[in-house]
Amino acid sequence: MTIAIIVAMGKELNLLLPLLNETKTLSVDGFTFHSGKIDNNDIIVMQCGIGKVNAAIGTLSLLNHFKPELVINSGVAGGASKNTHIMDVVVGSTIAYHDVWCGPGTQYGEASGYPLYFESSKQFVNLIPDLPHIKKGLICSGDKFIASLEEVQAIQKVFPEVLAVDMESATIAQVCYLRKVPMLVMRVISDSPGASKDNVLEYNDFWQDAPAHTFNLVQELLKKIN
Repeated sequence: MTIAIIVAMGKELNLLLPLLNETKTLSVDGFTFHSGKIDNNDIIVMQCGIGKVNAAIGTLSLLNHFKPELVINSGVAGGASKNTHIMDVVVGSTIAYHDVWCGPGTQYGEASGYPLYFESSKQFVNLIPDLPHIKKGLICSGDKFIASLEEVQAIQKVFPEVLAVDMESATIAQVCYLRKVPMLVMRVISDSPGASKDNVLEYNDFWQDAPAHTFNLVQELLKKIN
């Protein structure tokens, strides 16, 4: 199976690349794509860059050139619930924008012409075990690093069930929805703006302490897809 994995940052990419065997690189449309193998799956890994525009351009380029059968968006996210903790993994069974409103006749969070909630492929969500450190639920995306409890509370007023916030996953989900490609969002909690008074410090400390096995859930999932 041909599977693409998209991350936003170089720090995330560096945690994922050691999982690949027989790695090759290719530059297309200004992006660097890393191809290789994980077990019997053909893997394409890319760093799209931070934010919605980078995510949209990168995802579209990837889909056009490599035709993956599944897109996985991995990386880090901020915790937006007191039930999500640093080093937890949040699987975005649903994904929405927290910073979009297209005017009268649309719901807040809804990109006009698209559903309010995008969905990760249930087939692959169901392959992920139910464990205490794995949470399945809503991830919200927007073009802003969420750095305070007040910002989280504003998002919770619209999406009270939100578990995590990031800056790319809803856009990746929207492009995959447009192209009818199954996708899955899996994010590791790096900081907790929904519960902490200094999540920026938490975020910085996370990168000092985060072990490579943080992203091993992706590898475990790929073994099940064989």
